[in-house]
Amino acid sequence: MNLGNLLSASAARNPRKTACILENESISYEQLDRSTTSLARWFLQQGCKPGDRIAIHWPNSIETVTLLFACFKAGVIAVPVNVRMKAPEVAYVLQHSKAAMYLAHTDLAAVAAEARKGYAGLRKIHSALEGLNEKDARVALPEVNDYDPALLLYTSGTTARPKGVTHTHRTLLESVKLICSAAPDSLQTVLVMTQMAYISAICVDLLPTVVTGGTCVLLPAFDAPQILDLIERFQCSCTFGLPSMVQLLVEEQARNPREVRTLSTFFAGGDCVPVSTQGRFLALLGIPVLEMYGMTETGPSAVNPPHAIRSGSLGKPLDGVEVRVVDSDGKDVPDGKVGEIVVRSPANFVGYWDDPAATREVLRDGWLHSGDLARRDPDGYLWFEGRKKEIIVRDGINISPQEVEEAIYSHPAVLEVGVIGIPDPLRAHGERVVAFVSLRDGVTANEGELREHAFQRLADFKVPERIMFVKSLPKGITGKIQRRALKETSSAAVA
Repeated sequence: MNLGNLLSASAARNPRKTACILENESISYEQLDRSTTSLARWFLQQGCKPGDRIAIHWPNSIETVTLLFACFKAGVIAVPVNVRMKAPEVAYVLQHSKAAMYLAHTDLAAVAAEARKGYAGLRKIHSALEGLNEKDARVALPEVNDYDPALLLYTSGTTARPKGVTHTHRTLLESVKLICSAAPDSLQTVLVMTQMAYISAICVDLLPTVVTGGTCVLLPAFDAPQILDLIERFQCSCTFGLPSMVQLLVEEQARNPREVRTLSTFFAGGDCVPVSTQGRFLALLGIPVLEMYGMTETGPSAVNPPHAIRSGSLGKPLDGVEVRVVDSDGKDVPDGKVGEIVVRSPANFVGYWDDPAATREVLRDGWLHSGDLARRDPDGYLWFEGRKKEIIVRDGINISPQEVEEAIYSHPAVLEVGVIGIPDPLRAHGERVVAFVSLRDGVTANEGELREHAFQRLADFKVPERIMFVKSLPKGITGKIQRRALKETSSAAVA
């Protein structure tokens, strides 16, 4: 089986069922199956061969879904490009993937034109789908094996050039199985609110919904009021959000409550959701946040069980996924001790595109070494402790930025916080703990108040020596707070 066949199977079961909705536009499974087959044939007619890469630079839309499944049917590799990328970043993706074709939305024409200059090897570029999917019965679709590459996702590249994460039809299908096991009764109407350049949108929202014959409600760009309106209007049952999105949804629901009782499952991942925010989410939206652990390289790996949630944890490994917590020598650490998360899963990626050295570094003996630090409690729940490269070392003691952030987040005036370590001039190899905080509208707090709040919750050596107030914190294209960006701009200000 491959992903294209599974769309066809859903269409055969219920051809008139609505597959996707975008505002006032919709498409049935029968229509989606037919249009993706036509477009797949057009790709092949244009000279694309199985295994070629097609870059898709498109906001969430019915066209994006059509493009992805057309790639799956044609046996070419889809390369989604984040719409927030700038021209040099897009050019890098095109060049690194050696894309044979680049499909860019008309609203992104200026970026596309500039990006194309940076990649002379690009054969074709198109900015509209009209006229592209004319059916040609003479072009037969290839046989696509489930071990064939299907998707090439580029990481956010916060520490180096982005890497191309390669997934096959099989690894994506295994992710689908994991989500279906985690939310077996919630995939009727799924809101896709993260960009379909992310593993979350594709493997948590889109693919499980299409495979099970549900309806996808698409959102081109994040907008908290519109999300709550869509949930209310289309009676959405499930979605996935990033922590920054959870925070904004809570704020909007508090200002202008919507009727969201149909929403039964809300997954969150990409970073930790503060426990205080989870409490407000439950109070205002009536369901808990199910924190999930996963990476672009692994798909979903762990999740909080709906009936046994431990707020603040990453949950427990999903059935069929093995998760260990290991020391620097790769040996398991005792429960309660901090170590690196390593994952062995049928959904693990098969390697970084054109980068065997980086692949060997993270994939060792079938285990993916994540670079994420956690501890496991006696019941098997994982508790995030930061990332290996972000741990703060003070007087020889490791401090988790996430733990400090969690303590500060619990103050009612705090909207966002990012904690970093900067070199301490009084310690040759030590660091100072510094927090950057943005406050909620209409409320005030000073540095002394927040430090005292932290003292009540943390050992004294973990309390930030300085708290800097900012209007907003720097975020990457995935919405994560960029601690590295804080480090790069903060040393002079804090000195």
